Amino acid sequence: MEHRYAGFWMRVLALIIDGVIIGAISYLLGALSGVEDYVFSSILGLLYYIIMPVTNLQATLGKSVLGLKIIDLEGEKISVGQSIGRYFSQILSAIILLIGYMMVGWTKRKQGLHDKLASTYVIYK
Repeated sequence: MEHRYAGFWMRVLALIIDGVIIGAISYLLGALSGVEDYVFSSILGLLYYIIMPVTNLQATLGKSVLGLKIIDLEGEKISVGQSIGRYFSQILSAIILLIGYMMVGWTKRKQGLHDKLASTYVIYK
């Protein structure tokens, strides 16, 4: 079965939605606890981006809202190890002047560097 791969701008939109969700929750937790919200944002972001792709949604909430999911090379749900690798590989995608993210726009199967390193794809459901 041939998949329809999610492009750069759809993935950027998903990232914005995820950022709003994490930001709002972090702000509320910070306001309720008196702890700086960036502490919650860091911890929540780490957990969110690693755990959500291995749930039955196979996606963050932003991706899910847009009808996207993350799969492995066989079209199955990704493993926890792949999710961890994908998360930390995004640091590399970012520090090389975001080129790792921009790769989504020009690779055949719309993979960023972090997708290639973790052996994942982002597709339409």
